[in-house]
Amino acid sequence: MRKLKLIWDFRGPDALKIAEHHEVHLKDFIQLENIVLNITGFEAINDLHAIAFMVVAEEHMKPIRDRLKPHRGEIYTEQ
Repeated sequence: MRKLKLIWDFRGPDALKIAEHHEVHLKDFIQLENIVLNITGFEAINDLHAIAFMVVAEEHMKPIRDRLKPHRGEIYTEQ
């Protein structure tokens, strides 16, 4: 099963706080929708750019993408 990382970008001096808070909503969505994969996170790219992300199975990506409107996506590789 290929996994995709859906990414939301936040910019500005509060970007990291906003990304951290957005992850809370992603976790809530996962719980409400009973999504099997439970991989989320947030990270600072630099002082003015942070991301929140959610990993989904490729076969479930389109309906989740259409509902949550991520800014971009990429293939997820476990680290």
